[in-house]
Amino acid sequence: MKAKINLITAMLLFGSIGIFVRNIPLTSARIALLRGAAGASFLVLAALVMRRRPTIASIKRNLPVLLVSGAAIGANWIFLFEAYKYTTIATATVCYYLAPVFVMLLAPVFLKEKLTAGGAACCAAALAGVILTAGLGADTRGVENNLLGVACGIAAACLYATVIVANKRLKAISSLDATICQLGMAALVLLPYVLLEKASLGDALKEAPGASLVTILLVLIVGILHTGIGYLLYFSAIGQLRGQTVALLSYIDPITAVLLSALLLQERLTLAQLVGVALVLTAALCSELTQANSRKSK
Repeated sequence: MKAKINLITAMLLFGSIGIFVRNIPLTSARIALLRGAAGASFLVLAALVMRRRPTIASIKRNLPVLLVSGAAIGANWIFLFEAYKYTTIATATVCYYLAPVFVMLLAPVFLKEKLTAGGAACCAAALAGVILTAGLGADTRGVENNLLGVACGIAAACLYATVIVANKRLKAISSLDATICQLGMAALVLLPYVLLEKASLGDALKEAPGASLVTILLVLIVGILHTGIGYLLYFSAIGQLRGQTVALLSYIDPITAVLLSALLLQERLTLAQLVGVALVLTAALCSELTQANSRKSK
């Protein structure tokens, strides 16, 4: 029961992150950098408190995969945060949940897993759902921006699918060690890009007079609460729960995002968009359950 509560809490945190990111007056790259740095720092402290020493040999053995997945996580965050800016949080989150479908498409190439007829049907349903969600934008920021936000959300989903596939190649390393390394590497990879941006972090904070302390607080919440604590709860739970249970409870994340965006930001979805949302989430859920069943049958 505790594992389920931890997973549900993590999903509620992940589903609410867009509300906070939307109100941080920094570029997506800076938010992603600070998120990775704060999340990794928190997890290092948590590991010290729990007296969990990192296994250096395992980290070295998996270093290439950790580097690739860490870079993908950083880029994934940038595109997701850009999606939040250009379209509704609900639409961005739904597009992001195409990741399981992309994993299914990548599996035959990188994981030597066959694409079944059911998997192909899931992909087709997800594509139809995204077309409905993107094509009939009720967003007041305009169809052009809505489509750009959808494109960013899909790019984020592709990158997250890369992370999932890469993580399947990790061997003999704890999830805590892997997460700390990935978040830290995400921050390190993003650092040069952020330093090349014209304005400094201080200048960016000055662009919102009187909001510097609020901005710092929001960044800490996203970094520590949504990333550090969220990932800690998530990884502590998934090791104790069945794959299908994890797949089902994971959809608390997008449902939370849709509800919060409607209640707090007044971001309404049309009937066609709601149908699209249902198609994408159903397709992603079916792909998760299909993969879980295939692993169980082996």
